[in-house]
Amino acid sequence: MGLIRSWVQGANAAESPFPLNNLPCGVFSMGDDEEPRCGMAIGDFVLDVTGLEEAGLIALDGGPLLDVPFWNEVMAAGPAVWASLRARVTEILMDGAGERVAVEPFLHPLAKVAFHLPFLVAEYTDFYAGRHHATNVGTMFRGAENALPPNWLHIPIGYNGRASSVVVSGTQVRRPWGQVKGPDHALPAFQPSRRFDIELEMGAVVGLPSEGPVTVAEADAMIFGYVLLNDWSARDIQAWEYQPLGPFQAKATATTISPWIVMKAALEPFRASTPPREVPLLPHLQEPGPMLYDIALEVTLAPEGGAETVIARTNYAEMYYSAAQQLAHHTTSGCPMNTGDLLGSGTISGPTKDSRGSLLELSWGGKEPIAIAGGTRTFIEDNDTLTLRGHCRGNGYRIGFGDCVGTVLPALADPYAR
Repeated sequence: MGLIRSWVQGANAAESPFPLNNLPCGVFSMGDDEEPRCGMAIGDFVLDVTGLEEAGLIALDGGPLLDVPFWNEVMAAGPAVWASLRARVTEILMDGAGERVAVEPFLHPLAKVAFHLPFLVAEYTDFYAGRHHATNVGTMFRGAENALPPNWLHIPIGYNGRASSVVVSGTQVRRPWGQVKGPDHALPAFQPSRRFDIELEMGAVVGLPSEGPVTVAEADAMIFGYVLLNDWSARDIQAWEYQPLGPFQAKATATTISPWIVMKAALEPFRASTPPREVPLLPHLQEPGPMLYDIALEVTLAPEGGAETVIARTNYAEMYYSAAQQLAHHTTSGCPMNTGDLLGSGTISGPTKDSRGSLLELSWGGKEPIAIAGGTRTFIEDNDTLTLRGHCRGNGYRIGFGDCVGTVLPALADPYAR
């Protein structure tokens, strides 16, 4: 498929992240006194779809569904409604659309709006499903011969995180305090994290709920769309707390997502297969077809007042397990999945040093500083800004997610000092 041409300014530019082929879903407001509203990005603008529904220019089965400042109502309505919405918005934004005059007042410049979480996060699960990342981290902590746990090639490993810590791009992140124990210390200390890090991930947004086990194909149909996801990680806190039950406070500071949910329909032309299996998966985890996507990803770091440096480039197609497999696995116990559940892919690293999706890997545990504009880094310093970007490239167009940005603020004074 080639570019679908639109009458909206900027939508037909080859490097625009938001052509008519995309139509990602977000929540925006125009000012402090304005209520957040549902919108879809197109070119240089956000289309106020809440306003279009109120004006009768969009009508969805079971509606109104866009009269709330989140996309959960649309998500819960199911794939037929998702397709209907995309078809209707495409119709009114295409070149030559007869309703242009009626629609133009509902376009607002992207540069002038504020973004909010695009959906109510029901629950959050983070996975550890990238083989390069798992091998790198395992090698650092357990040696190359024991890098992957015995179960890793059989199931997508994950843990339940905190939905309350999920924030939208642009939200500042405060360096956390936590309990840390160095190898040369007899007792732990309570202090700010000195090895604060990012994890470059994709997040799958669950649209349809489930009540029992689902197949991989059924799980794929349940997914509404995808976001960029940065799972901030305090590595020194994690090293002390993670055995035997895994991450806890090290991952609870914040999880930043991009402002836009790119609907699965926009990603269909970019499907990619998971890699060949070293160990055959059990039947309930086998995929009926390609379930990953060819999404080019990058991470930049900018010190306070300085220029940004690209520190990593990789691709979502590097994952060992797809979001559909992760979701299907999540349901095997009968665990209900809810509209608005968020599944983090796990850190997406590639096979080369410059494709590693965390500073832990890029600096190899702090032993190999990486170069940035004006200096070096092993882990994140105060007032550094980290940005995740991602896109698919089609025939004359791109599908983008919007920047996923967070600036790390210094730790607060000791919260327990009296």
